[in-house]
Order: sequence, then structure tokens, then C-alpha cells
Amino acid sequence: MDDKTHLLRSLAIERRDHAGLSSRRRRRLLPAFGIVAFPILVGVGAVIWFMIPVAPAKAPGGEIVAPQAAPPEPARPQTVAAEPRRAGSLIASGYVVARRKATVAAEVTGKVVDLLVDEGMVVEAGQVLARLDSVLADKDFALAQSRAEASDAAVAAIAADLRDAERILNRTQTLTQKNFASEADLTKAEARAAVLRAQLRQAQAQLATARLDAQRSGAVLEKHQIRAPFNGVVVERSAQPGEMISPMSAGGFTRTGICTLVDMDSIEIEVDVNEAFIGRVHAGTGVDALLDAYPDWIIPGAVIAIVPTANREKATVKVRIGLKQKDPRILPDMAVKVTFLEDGAPAATRSEATSGAN
Repeated sequence: MDDKTHLLRSLAIERRDHAGLSSRRRRRLLPAFGIVAFPILVGVGAVIWFMIPVAPAKAPGGEIVAPQAAPPEPARPQTVAAEPRRAGSLIASGYVVARRKATVAAEVTGKVVDLLVDEGMVVEAGQVLARLDSVLADKDFALAQSRAEASDAAVAAIAADLRDAERILNRTQTLTQKNFASEADLTKAEARAAVLRAQLRQAQAQLATARLDAQRSGAVLEKHQIRAPFNGVVVERSAQPGEMISPMSAGGFTRTGICTLVDMDSIEIEVDVNEAFIGRVHAGTGVDALLDAYPDWIIPGAVIAIVPTANREKATVKVRIGLKQKDPRILPDMAVKVTFLEDGAPAATRSEATSGAN
């Protein structure tokens, strides 16, 4: 019986413990309710405070003093809306090139005996740049002239014989009509005159051939003097006196050129433009060129032409640009960067505007 009683008491619910647990929970929740309720009460009080009108204060003399107005806030500087930036200008890089550039070479094979140019020398069209050994050419020219003179003399001799034969023929015809000469004499005179006429034509043809041969020999002799094909500046000297020169490479120490000549008036710029932007470039578009050698010098120019072909490997199109001013400082193969002007304003105007703004 004692054991059953003990078991029944262990199954009973103690109300004291439950009440203690509830009181502990209430004590924990009270601070949280206070923290949440305090800001709400403060906010409600502030709203009520600003909504209730404030009675004007009375001065000692009984006058009502109006409340002072709050000092005006300092004027804030007006912010100007920034203009939208323009699309970036198209920039491309390339090199200075010369449209007229030639390696001057000889048209005949020979040994250089005199070289009359050096790097940096300014030459004119037709000026002698070098001379080749012309001993054999002189002999050939003299021989051709002698043959031409011999042919001329032969023509003169045959012409004289023909005139005599024609006089004999005329006299024989007159005697034949008077029966003082036979038909055989007349036939003989006619045959001799015809033969002389044929010999004269042959001699005249030989004379023409001899004269052509003399002219050819003279031209070959003239080619032993190498002349400048156009006005320009010598940028490279390739040969030296004593070297062999040939119009074609024969191997060994035989050279094919005397010097390299550049026409400085044909200087222009070639740049590669990405094919994705080639639609923004057209003939006449103004550009500002900037040489790597002179970074503070802006050179105005304009697009001459767009080469109608694209580079498959680089995906670029070549554009030719002409310079509006020539200067000795601009040299071939110089690196250059160009900026294409979208508004078409010349570089000089842009520079003046920039200087005035500064």
C-alpha cells in the first residue's frame, strides 16, 4: 500500500511549479515590451507637441512678442546638370610613307667608277648620281658611227652612178629614135639604170640601219650615267666605287641598286582602321596627326582615300591621309597616331579654342 501511494503522488501535477514558470516568463518579457513601447510613446508625444499652437509670449509692458522666425537657410549652390559626353573620337595608328620612293639602279651591267651622292643630299630630276665604266660602250658607239658614215658614203656613190646611168639612158633613147643606136644599146642602158636604182635603195636601207645602230650605241653609252628619275632626297646609298652593278641579281657581290630616292612632296600617312569603325571615315574627314617623335606638335590633315580592301588577319582597312602642311621634320617610316575629327573642325580652330578657354 505504501508503494502504491508513492506512485500515485509521483503522477500528480504540482501547480506551484507551473505558476513559477509563468511568472519567470512574464519577468523576461516585460523589459522587451518596455523597449518597444518607449519609442512609440516618444513619437506620439512629439506629434502632439508640434500640433498644439504655441501662445505668443508677453513682454514686460504687456505687449505681445511674436515668435522670431527661424533664420533662413543659406542658399545652396545650384548644380548644373552635366552635359552628356560625346562619343569618343576614333583613333588609329600607322606610319608616315612616301608615295614616290625608288631604288635607283643601272639598266646595264658595269663597274661603278664614280658615285656622286650621299645620304641626305637633295637631287633634281636628271641629275647624274653615278657613272659606270664606259670604255667598251665608247668603242661600240664610235664603231656604230663609223658604219653609219660608211653607209652614207655608199649611198652617195651609188646615187652618182645612177645619175650618170640615167643620162646615158636618155641619150641612148634619143639616138635610137634617130636610128643612130641599136635596141641592144637601149636595153643595156635601161638595165644598168634599174640596177643602180635597186642598189641605191639597198644602200639607203643600210644607212638607216647603221644610224639606228649608232643611236642604240649612244643610248647604251648614256645609260652608263645613272640619273635621278625625279626630285627628291637620297635616304640610302647602296653602292661604292669599284663594285659591279647589274639590273638583275647575278649573285656574288653584284649589286642591283645605287641609292634610294624619296620624294618628300609625296609624304602622307597610312593607318589601319578597325573594320567595325570604317563607316565613320570617309574622304575629306579631318584628322589631327601626332608623331611619336614630336608629341606636342599636332599636324592637321584630311583623309585622301580608303583603300578598298581589308586585312583578313587583322580585321582592319587601310586609310590614306594627306598632310595639310609639309615640314622637313616629317620623315618616312615615322610612327604616328591620328584622331579623326567627327565634327569636321580643323585642328587649328580646335587649338585656338582650347587656348582661349585656358
